[in-house]
Amino acid sequence: MPEKILVVEDEPTLVETLKYNLEREGYHVEAISDGIKALEAARARIPDLIVLDIMLPGLDGFEITRILRQEMNIPILMLTARDDEIDRVLGLELGADDYLTKPFSMRELLARVKAQLRRVRLLREEINGDTKIVQNILSFTNLSINLTRREVILKDRVISLKPKEFDLLLFFGKHQGQVLTRDDLLEKVWGWDFSGGSRTVDVHVRWLREKIEEDPGDPSRIITIRGIGYRFEG
Repeated sequence: MPEKILVVEDEPTLVETLKYNLEREGYHVEAISDGIKALEAARARIPDLIVLDIMLPGLDGFEITRILRQEMNIPILMLTARDDEIDRVLGLELGADDYLTKPFSMRELLARVKAQLRRVRLLREEINGDTKIVQNILSFTNLSINLTRREVILKDRVISLKPKEFDLLLFFGKHQGQVLTRDDLLEKVWGWDFSGGSRTVDVHVRWLREKIEEDPGDPSRIITIRGIGYRFEG
């Protein structure tokens, strides 16, 4: 069965181009130009990936991303008409998995789409084959990660995490005790062609520590391996 892609874009020429090229790659594509209708379609059809413009009638891409991230874990590739760092950072913090600035080459977009879909397939395969995950819950001392509900519980209290914080913690948890380089984390959590640097990893680790460590300044769960990366102790 072909993977389903929801294209949310209100520029007719770009919609036609995206639809033609994605369908030529074998994907099933649905295109919607209104933000409210796109949100309804995402909930009803559960696509494998969403290509999402920021500027839309009804609801903008930021709001759609914020709402969807509370409900599901579909990869979101955000499109922005401005090369504005604030837009990119806000989109990623709200839960977008990657972004492209218009104008972009169709070859680059297709590469990003393939990378995100491949990342999700690999993650699902790892989860299905991981014996540490029982009933979709990964457990450690006073800490559990619920994959179905995308919840983290610390000492019987639900911890609020941003989407990428959750993805990063889950990857750490699945590789407990292993030394992971920043490049490893960028490739596996953000995708191999994510254009941000290793600083992205450090920032998210700092945010995670503030939420799950007894003493973020002297962490016991996420250990820094100087010059290399991090090791998760659980």
